[in-house]
Amino acid sequence: MNDMAPRLDVARIRQDFPILSTTVRGRPLVFLDSGASAQKPRAVIEAMTRCMETAYANVHRGAYHLSEVATEAYEAARAATARFLGAAAPEEIVFTRNSTEAFNLVAHSFGRAMLKPGQVVLVSEMEHHANLVPWQMLRDAGLGIGLRFIRVTDAGELDMEDYARHLAQGDVGLVSVTHMSNVLGTVTPAARIAAMAHEAGAKVMFDGSQAAVHRSVDVQAIGADFYAFTGHKLYGPTGIGILYGRASLLEAMPPFLGGGDMIETVTLEHSTWAAPPARFEAGTPPIIEAVGLHAAIDYVNAIGLPAIEAHERALVEHASATLARIPGLSLLGTPQDRGGVFAFALDAAHPHDLATFLDRRGICVRAGRHCAEPLHTRFGLDGGTARASFGLYTTEAEIDALAEGLEAAREFFA
Repeated sequence: MNDMAPRLDVARIRQDFPILSTTVRGRPLVFLDSGASAQKPRAVIEAMTRCMETAYANVHRGAYHLSEVATEAYEAARAATARFLGAAAPEEIVFTRNSTEAFNLVAHSFGRAMLKPGQVVLVSEMEHHANLVPWQMLRDAGLGIGLRFIRVTDAGELDMEDYARHLAQGDVGLVSVTHMSNVLGTVTPAARIAAMAHEAGAKVMFDGSQAAVHRSVDVQAIGADFYAFTGHKLYGPTGIGILYGRASLLEAMPPFLGGGDMIETVTLEHSTWAAPPARFEAGTPPIIEAVGLHAAIDYVNAIGLPAIEAHERALVEHASATLARIPGLSLLGTPQDRGGVFAFALDAAHPHDLATFLDRRGICVRAGRHCAEPLHTRFGLDGGTARASFGLYTTEAEIDALAEGLEAAREFFA
């Protein structure tokens, strides 16, 4: 790690998160499940409360002051998100409910309308179900669109040679892969992936649900055609996700859902569509959630993603060394570039039993297959794993508490 990297005052930051001062079963809360959903700083909580108390109305429709204020706040959140991702314009940002809806939108709209019979969607073995099931549904829709899979190496990295072999077949219309695995922590070489896809004539979409939280993302620099992430992992609220799409692609895509606010004109016989992004935001949108997302982005930007990344790299180094010393513990994957996610199996205990045991010590970890069942099958772990995932508020002391809990669990279940 670069000694000149900015450092976080984690103790001060933790004061911004009210829930971190609570106790669980009489023990201090050790929250190591931020990869599933991160905790919320007071700035987000207060921004959403303030919106409901002083500035709430429906957006885009009302010719009165409150509606104008709410519309300005909603569109300001879009502009902030565009800056956060390095998009060329706010109109390239579509608000969805979550990353899952973003993938379904692209699969339904781009996939059905713009992919041709005989073309395939290429995903990897490490994908979250959100970036797998929509493509299976597209494949099974009888449109002649196929689905193939990039292998994952034993180290838990994308097999780039296998990727190149798939592209060389000349039938790939879309590559859709994770930017950071929610199980392995693997950070994939996004710019290289996109460049290879474009050279083969394919478009590329990234699942940024984890990466956008831990790393600076510039969708133009990496060459993304589509990019998805979700607000609740970025210390914001649930109920709002983000789809970035190149303007030229969004303009060519038909709507995903029909209803109010996504239309230009409507008669009893026919409707025409609004320009993006309104075309893809049918009905009343997540107004309060957009305000919360904006506050979360401002909060993260004020701290600085370089400082967050440096802090989390130090946590990864500490966790790698600490967990490796525990007898009977197997870490899943050894990627060269890893974010703050560790999936593991303990020989003495089933993952669910292990998570329950740790909960008795106030430690929150995930247990199961983490919406990545094929990846667990790939590594022969059909029973799942336990997973610890970090946030900007995570401390080395919490990792030490996890290690002590795992040692105690091994003795208990032996």
